[in-house]
Amino acid sequence: MADAAPQPSKRKCKLDVDTEEKEAGVGNSTCAPVCLPFSGFRAQKVLRESARDKIIFLQGKVNEASGDGDGEDAIVILERSTFQVGQVAQLLTGSPELQLQTSNDIYNIYHLFPPRQLSDKHLQKYLQTGDDYRNITLPHLESQSLMYNTLDKKAEVDRIVFENPDPSDRFVLIPDLKWNQQQLNNLYWIAICHRRGIRSLRDLTLEHLLLLRNILHQGQEAIMQHYQMTGDHLRVYLHYLPSYYRLHVHFTALGFEAPAQCTSPGPGLRGPGSGVE
Repeated sequence: MADAAPQPSKRKCKLDVDTEEKEAGVGNSTCAPVCLPFSGFRAQKVLRESARDKIIFLQGKVNEASGDGDGEDAIVILERSTFQVGQVAQLLTGSPELQLQTSNDIYNIYHLFPPRQLSDKHLQKYLQTGDDYRNITLPHLESQSLMYNTLDKKAEVDRIVFENPDPSDRFVLIPDLKWNQQQLNNLYWIAICHRRGIRSLRDLTLEHLLLLRNILHQGQEAIMQHYQMTGDHLRVYLHYLPSYYRLHVHFTALGFEAPAQCTSPGPGLRGPGSGVE
């Protein structure tokens, strides 16, 4: 029987790890935890959290001298993110923001820190109230020259796959640009409302119930006709804050996670309707 190959000692494993760290130019070779750049962060409020997306938004203070609220405002976003293969090598070969957190014979844990500057604009993004919308956001929107190229059929006419022509409840259904229109497992359609006075969830009232129901049912029927995908395989929802201020409804395959989606899917389309009722 051949002799078993000798197992490397724990000491040698540790030395190998240290050598690889130095050659990669990341972290350091000490086992002592490294102080975080926002050491002393005091959490004040959970702005949002999602177990499905593995993300949490925390509002708090840093650099407090006495703990009486005299520090700087900070928002910490903790997220378990995905990796792109082409960027992994670059990530591991070194960055001034990559710091060793802890180390043992098996694992090394690092932190990669985002930019540390926080403005009031960043903070208010997560804290908009009804008064903020009426007094700040709405006047700004009304002062802008909004583009209606798709709805007025001045552009992307060939992308409109369904249209409800009713003057009071008109909307169009188009494939989202993020969808390649081939794979059904990441199907993504957008229904865009034509009425100019409906910008987001905040503008919905009882008079819009028929519009919401038409978008839901007619959108599902159109997708069924084109792709034989039934409504129980679709997620139909709205976002708030929206990516643009024109009421639009997302239709996605049930298991699809939209790329670059910075928020969880908002209320299901039945949610706003039942809330208005």
